[in-house]
Amino acid sequence: MAMSKQVLLRKRESKLPAKGSSAKVKKIIPPFKPPVWELRLYVAGMTPTSIRAFENLKKLCEEHMHGAYKIQVIDLLERPKLASGDQIIAVPTLVRSLPTPVKKIIGDLSNTERVLVGLDLRPAGSRR
Repeated sequence: MAMSKQVLLRKRESKLPAKGSSAKVKKIIPPFKPPVWELRLYVAGMTPTSIRAFENLKKLCEEHMHGAYKIQVIDLLERPKLASGDQIIAVPTLVRSLPTPVKKIIGDLSNTERVLVGLDLRPAGSRR
């Protein structure tokens, strides 16, 4: 049995590059995945402002987040207790929970530049 263990060890060792050799070991690097943005839009019913906020958010996400986002619309008329979790004091309010840190933007999101800066998609003071 001692003989067979030595043979197995030699076979295993032969698969590894020798110390100091120039043989390269390939590392498997997983493909880069952009972060998934988790967004919650708090509204109070289907008012024109709420609808406009959702439309503006959807357009902004499609243009700047390239499909790496999740939007959850929370109607506080139907589920008012959910307002306390994110400390919502006005509607519509957008809450970005991921990537951290948590960010909040109040309003219909029509000022695209302000929203991009607020979500850290663009640095303050920069223009495209």
